[in-house]
Amino acid sequence: MTAKYLVTGASGKLGQSVLHHLTETYKVAPADIVAASRKPAALATWADKGVQTRAVDFDDIASMEKAFEGVGRVLIISTDTLDRPGHRLIQHKAAIAAAEKAGVQHLLYTSMPEPANSPLLFAPDHEGTEAAIKASSIPGWTILRNNWYFENVFLSAGPALASGHWYSAAAGGRIAHIARDDIGRAAAAALIAPSDAKTIYTLTGANSYSHADIAALISAAAGKEIAVVEVPLEGLVQGMVGAGLPEPVARVYASIDTMVGVGGLAQVTTDYKTLTGLEPQAFEGWIKSQAGALKALIN
Repeated sequence: MTAKYLVTGASGKLGQSVLHHLTETYKVAPADIVAASRKPAALATWADKGVQTRAVDFDDIASMEKAFEGVGRVLIISTDTLDRPGHRLIQHKAAIAAAEKAGVQHLLYTSMPEPANSPLLFAPDHEGTEAAIKASSIPGWTILRNNWYFENVFLSAGPALASGHWYSAAAGGRIAHIARDDIGRAAAAALIAPSDAKTIYTLTGANSYSHADIAALISAAAGKEIAVVEVPLEGLVQGMVGAGLPEPVARVYASIDTMVGVGGLAQVTTDYKTLTGLEPQAFEGWIKSQAGALKALIN
């Protein structure tokens, strides 16, 4: 059975958001959608709604070739394989090759802002994937360079609220956060767009914020003061190692601060509105809405 649209990583949070917006916001017929995952059993609710479900393993190119067969437009949500440097790029290149072989007409990919020459340690995965897409024979493609989700703030908010200190090596750099559900809506809009052009969108919130700005917003919502403490990069790494993170993982997380410090996440664009016709959700309002969850993080 053929379908118009396929979403990989469909059992994940972003994939679920994309499926929601395809079916509810844009009223795409469930029979025109394929939800693909390593865990197709986790997609039973979507299958009950009439969405096709298929097994896709990014380490098994045959599974991708089979899943992509007969589908016109495919959204590849970047995998979460960060513990093996370079492996994610291998997975993505295999997916692109499978899409070519299956005759996919338009490929979409979730990337990051300005991956070229970025100090972020996993940026080469995105840069290499973008290059492979551009070099492929697939007629059309869309690259969605997604800024950091609102929800990523919780990675820092927990330790900061517990200790009262936010240790930062970002040197006052800024981040134009965007809600994960806004990314899901924009990805769904791009997936069903009639255009077969080759396009790059950078999806951001309407404003950018420094760690000090974010700490102030969290402090106000949670009712506990957080002081931002600037530390050298190596100090940040060792602090995370001391808290129990494996050093390679700590270095990946610390490289986010380096990227923020050089302005890699500061750009604000109107690409979200171009795709959806809407303004992105406001970061300040979202932080206020999370007051209960933030207060629960205070020891």
